[in-house]
Amino acid sequence: MRAITIPESGGPEVLTWDEVPDPVPGEGEVLVEVVASAVNRADIVQRQGFYDPPPGASPYPGLECSGRIAELGTGVSGWTVGDEVCALLSGGGYAEKVVVPAGQLLPVPKGVDLKHAAALPEVACTVWSNVFMIAHLRPGETLLVHGGSSGIGTMAIQLAKAVGAKVAVTAGTKEKLEHCARLGADILINYKEQDFVAELKAATDGAGADVILDNMGAKYLDRNVRALAVNGRLAIIGLQGGAKGELNIGALLGKRAAISATTLRARPLSEKTAIVAAVREHVWPLLEGGHIRPVVDRELPMSDAAAAHRVVEESGHVGKVLLVVG
Repeated sequence: MRAITIPESGGPEVLTWDEVPDPVPGEGEVLVEVVASAVNRADIVQRQGFYDPPPGASPYPGLECSGRIAELGTGVSGWTVGDEVCALLSGGGYAEKVVVPAGQLLPVPKGVDLKHAAALPEVACTVWSNVFMIAHLRPGETLLVHGGSSGIGTMAIQLAKAVGAKVAVTAGTKEKLEHCARLGADILINYKEQDFVAELKAATDGAGADVILDNMGAKYLDRNVRALAVNGRLAIIGLQGGAKGELNIGALLGKRAAISATTLRARPLSEKTAIVAAVREHVWPLLEGGHIRPVVDRELPMSDAAAAHRVVEESGHVGKVLLVVG
């Protein structure tokens, strides 16, 4: 088969469409013929040499895919060769075939195009696990999403609105904020021109956000704590603004607030299986009912993964950038 390999760390140009050995499913795994994958920030960091795959994972980038089951490993039940699926991966999605633990498979939701289903697993699992399973966003509460026009952001807006929450977003352009508004965002903040703490407080009568979904890390840590409401929860899922910051514990204590920090890729199989099951139970009915949808910016050939990485690195997209096989 062919797959995108990373012969050396560097810029997008190092990504190479290579002939590689076919993967073979083991016990409890299935082989999926890939139709599409999607670009995530983690893929870019891996390409740069700063985010190695977990032990035993495929060395190729790609944390999600959609396609058709080609082969079942021993001990797999509930799936059939030919089933159209999408999958949460630890790696290997930038390829013509990938092996997936059966617990990380999801059926393609009714009404969703097979290719576009590749835009769902990583964002749905990330948002549901952090915003709902950990931070317990409730109806009537306010969620602040940093990077509202990203793949994560566009899913977070829709899911929060679907459960009856109020949504604030930050983004860097008027056009991106307008797209967030069309998805249901209530409070629109241009982080290049406005102070998100002040804007959020003004829009919530001084209360702040009950939950903040943050992809920046250190750069926003102090301001995120100041933006939290009493009993607020800060969920950190990225380090685009650095890994080390100073935390005002007094401010955290004063608000009786909590901070969580998680990644999805390195979690054990049992945790990923539980998250995928929860997403299938809670998110899939919203997709099939037309209440939420995957947001796809563009589709590019998988062999041109370098171009897709450039788009994402330059933040020239809204939603997900897909890589399509064939």
